[in-house]
Amino acid sequence: MSGIAAVVFDLDGVIIDTEGVWEEVRRGYVAEHGRAFLPDTQQRMMGMSTGEWSRHLSVDVGVGRTPQQVADDVLGRMAQRYAEALPLIPGSVAAVRRLGQRFPLALASSSARILIDQVLATAGLADAFQVTLSTEEVARGKPAPDVYLAAVQRLGFAPKECVAVEDSSNGLRAAAAAGLAVVAVPHGEYPPAPDALELADLVVEDLGELTADVVAKLR
Repeated sequence: MSGIAAVVFDLDGVIIDTEGVWEEVRRGYVAEHGRAFLPDTQQRMMGMSTGEWSRHLSVDVGVGRTPQQVADDVLGRMAQRYAEALPLIPGSVAAVRRLGQRFPLALASSSARILIDQVLATAGLADAFQVTLSTEEVARGKPAPDVYLAAVQRLGFAPKECVAVEDSSNGLRAAAAAGLAVVAVPHGEYPPAPDALELADLVVEDLGELTADVVAKLR
């Protein structure tokens, strides 16, 4: 059996604590257009690509703007929030640097490319990842496995040789469907569904527990 050769990180909920920011921005945006969040809107959008969540707000929620207009509006607001303050998760930068000393790293995020690049530059992690991918650059967003399959392919490894670090239900499902070993770092405010959490090979309370030796033993 192959050992672990590389690690693929999610961004939102793993490196930066932005699910609450995303919800606040999108909920406010929907309210401004006279609509209300559907009961499952936030959970459904976690892991969706830009094209997918903007279409959901445009068509399903019915904000009265085209999907492209919705994406432009919301991404502009998110970029402004990131510029004001980047909500790094404690220990995330250290974890990336720690694992990067032993493994090649990739980033597989549902955020748009413009936000990925901004976050990594602000966090001082622009040089940390050999590969960075947004789900808007593949056919389907999470929970489909596309972004993970593309990330490990670009790294040059088989999925079974790689570990994903994820927090959300859709992210855990995507990584497992791609065939990666999965580390879950559940977000306290937006915990993954029990069935998604069961897909994880390892569950850690925080990134301080995630060492190279721990990762190497997953397969």
